[in-house]
Amino acid sequence: MRQPLLRPGAEELSYEIRGIVKKARQIEALGYEITWENIGDPIQKNNRVPEWMKEIIADLLQQDKTYGYADSKGVLETRQFLANLNNKNGGVQISAEDILFFNGLGDAIAKLYQFLTPTARIIGPSPAYSTHSSAEAAHANTSPITYKLDPDNQWLPDVEDLYLKVRYNPSIVGILIINPDNPTGMVYPREVLESFVKIAEEFDLLLIIDEIYQNITYNGVRAVPLTEVIGARPAISLKGISKEFPWPGARCGWMEFYNREASTEFSKLCQTLENAKMIEVCSTILPQLAIPRIMSHPSYHDYRQKANEAIGKRSEWMKEILGDIPGIKFNPTQGAFYNTIVFDESVLHAGQSLPIEDPRLKALLQTWLADSKMPLDKRFVYYLLVAERICVVPISSFCSDLRGFRVTLLEEKEEVFKDTFRRLGRAIGQYLRADYDG
Repeated sequence: MRQPLLRPGAEELSYEIRGIVKKARQIEALGYEITWENIGDPIQKNNRVPEWMKEIIADLLQQDKTYGYADSKGVLETRQFLANLNNKNGGVQISAEDILFFNGLGDAIAKLYQFLTPTARIIGPSPAYSTHSSAEAAHANTSPITYKLDPDNQWLPDVEDLYLKVRYNPSIVGILIINPDNPTGMVYPREVLESFVKIAEEFDLLLIIDEIYQNITYNGVRAVPLTEVIGARPAISLKGISKEFPWPGARCGWMEFYNREASTEFSKLCQTLENAKMIEVCSTILPQLAIPRIMSHPSYHDYRQKANEAIGKRSEWMKEILGDIPGIKFNPTQGAFYNTIVFDESVLHAGQSLPIEDPRLKALLQTWLADSKMPLDKRFVYYLLVAERICVVPISSFCSDLRGFRVTLLEEKEEVFKDTFRRLGRAIGQYLRADYDG
């Protein structure tokens, strides 16, 4: 071409959560059924949207206003409703003007990093949620900067690691927090959030928190909202309805700006994000109109409580099945609906395999394993996909030096859930115990 077509950093974009689907589809094409554990889609895993929720949406579809534009920032009544929800928690107070809607959090995250200067870096957790780490790396045209989550300490962050990286890297202008965390299912205690704020205060940093799973916690755990601890620090919270309603296909998320006037630079960033949305006109209106009606419905609290209890029960089943398998680190989850399982150091090697009878599957697998630099957890994931037709995501694809994989806790049918993880547990045992001529 006459000129390069891609801007620097574009090649940093990757999303293995969806990428592995291409390989699973090749197996499906051979006549096999896949058990999908790669993505957090409640609808795919037999979660039924309650009838009262469908009735609200159906009623909105009968109203002409549903088919028009929204305000550029989002439907005013919905922003007022969400601001009131935040303000009831105490802590930092906001108004409707501090809320900005996007077409899903993926859209919000992309916009957020897009307008930062390339030398301004946001440090985020590792293992990292791919949408964040890829977007941050793409804007900076280099690898993400991360702080460690510790699988030997219930996936809590290594605060000393974070502090030292911030102290000795003046390009870091903000800290990303994901609470509850994806991909680990960990929920930050209040004192950990306070340690983030303390570091942000010392080095004058922006705080960005992804709280899309804030209302999905269980087994006695509560996710503390960032607004309760940040004081006067500037911050952005990212929220959405994809998992909570659940309505992932709505592609509806929003930002909440906290302490907008605390920093001139932060205020300019907020205004720039609003200007970008005005150029785009607005985000999809139907889910915005539905939010107040669904969240204020008398059945909503009970619906969410029962859904959380069900996820908590599945967390207990997973612990019973996988918790004592030698060679892995297993941490029970507290929030969201994922679990990251890590292999002990040095238990993986390139000679391990699983038995595969179908020669077509063997041939397919060999083409996938041709990359000699492939991380060993991805190698296990490919064997699991071919041998058991269970599709998971390797943790090496979550910007991590650890080796393991992420699964979901979404399957609603008890017998299917338990069968999936018993098969997975047996596969781990086989893979780690012996070599097979696979």
